[in-house]
Amino acid sequence: MPTPPGPPAADTPEAPTVPAGTPAGRADRADRPEPPAGLAGRLRLPKHARRVWLTVHVACSVGWLGLTAGVLALGIAGRFSDNPDTVRAAYLAQEIFADWLLIPISLLSLLSGVLLSLGTTWGLLRYRWVATKFWLTLAATLASIFALRAFIHDAAGQVAAGTVPPDGRAPHVLVIAPSVALAIYLTATVLSVVKPWGMTNRGKRLAAEARAARVNRAAGAAPGR
Repeated sequence: MPTPPGPPAADTPEAPTVPAGTPAGRADRADRPEPPAGLAGRLRLPKHARRVWLTVHVACSVGWLGLTAGVLALGIAGRFSDNPDTVRAAYLAQEIFADWLLIPISLLSLLSGVLLSLGTTWGLLRYRWVATKFWLTLAATLASIFALRAFIHDAAGQVAAGTVPPDGRAPHVLVIAPSVALAIYLTATVLSVVKPWGMTNRGKRLAAEARAARVNRAAGAAPGR
């Protein structure tokens, strides 16, 4: 979902929370589409737990965005610098970021976003913008862990052995991949702010079921019945 992002606050029971990938701030209540009350998820997070997980999500999403920008800057330095010392330092620094920060930050951002979605009225697959953010963040997480780290290790291994990576696969990928990831996190952030496209078919069905249940309860409570 970097989300990046990615993403609104949920410190009151009525305020929806944004999932997977990127941080964002609070918006005026009048500008925010409120999900129907009958669509509350099965996992209903208490207020304090919601605040804790929101803090974790925003911190990790911002950190992921900054980490990706740093990896991109190092990739550009390694790819285009004519100084072998700069190239060596860039790829070795990328390896430190990939081994120590990339996995925990990306996984925490994804998992905290999913938990917040399931624990609030937004749901995970009820709104198209939330579902889109989830799939974008999931794809970015898997690509970063299983593909980007492999290319970083390849380049770092070459410079550690005393050879500067040739003008080939790894140097190009270590510029392109972080650029694509950064674009994904910025897209997730825009989705969190704009909230386009409305509900999914699943969300519409759940909303209709919730309305029908409210009508039935009101009819059962009507006088004379």
